[in-house]
Amino acid sequence: MNRLCSPLQERIALLLIALLPALPLSPAGAEERRILDLTHAFDETTIYWPTSKSFHLDEVHKGPTGKGYWYESNDISASEHGGTHLDAPAHFFQGSWHVDDIPLDRLMAPGIVVDVAAKAKKNPDYLIQVSDFLDWESRHGRIAPGRIVLVRTGWEDRWPDKKRYLGTDQPGDVEHLSFPGFSEAAAKFLAKERGVAAVGLDTPSLDHGPSKDFLAHRVFGKANVPGFENVCQLKDLPPSGFRVIALPMKIGQGSGAPLRIIAELGP
Repeated sequence: MNRLCSPLQERIALLLIALLPALPLSPAGAEERRILDLTHAFDETTIYWPTSKSFHLDEVHKGPTGKGYWYESNDISASEHGGTHLDAPAHFFQGSWHVDDIPLDRLMAPGIVVDVAAKAKKNPDYLIQVSDFLDWESRHGRIAPGRIVLVRTGWEDRWPDKKRYLGTDQPGDVEHLSFPGFSEAAAKFLAKERGVAAVGLDTPSLDHGPSKDFLAHRVFGKANVPGFENVCQLKDLPPSGFRVIALPMKIGQGSGAPLRIIAELGP
């Protein structure tokens, strides 16, 4: 210790040195923060609508070049609507937002998860009901405006088995689709009565498989509520207390787009 210090300064310095091992090495709570990826990877197993073009990757180059450095490049092609993706409101309602019109605060907001997996297990064409959200509210409180509402049906456990996930594995077959989705009443409840920012679920569509009129899509589209389809890992999220960040490829005037969606948990 430098003896130029006064006795009081010396005692204070010794006390601070003794306390140093107890001081946090990172901001308080930083170690509790966790990021969860809710996105299926895009590859040859990615599931698309039976009438849509599937994901395809063409290798342009992969290997050393004549100049001695490594180089990789691919061309990709696919429908807007497949894999983990965003449905823009314009997808089913004329004059509503396209992908590049959606305000970012509709895509980055506090989230909740409503779990209907037990009901969907008994009925593969389960229509998500208003009562499912009221039951959630009875335990966790009213759904506040501006929330992103995610619904877990358990369907991600069927990925990437196309027949089990879609109900059919035949190209072009839209007559045998089978999976859960939002009822018209549930869509109206979330869009109009709760004023949600966006909705999402772990199935191929906001509407259930047998739908021919896509009423949930139309309700959400008219209300400018974006939809996230083929989301995953919802079973690893709590009912609330997390933030969703869902950023699609910004396709000009797109009706949909591939989506990278994550959940941020912790402080």
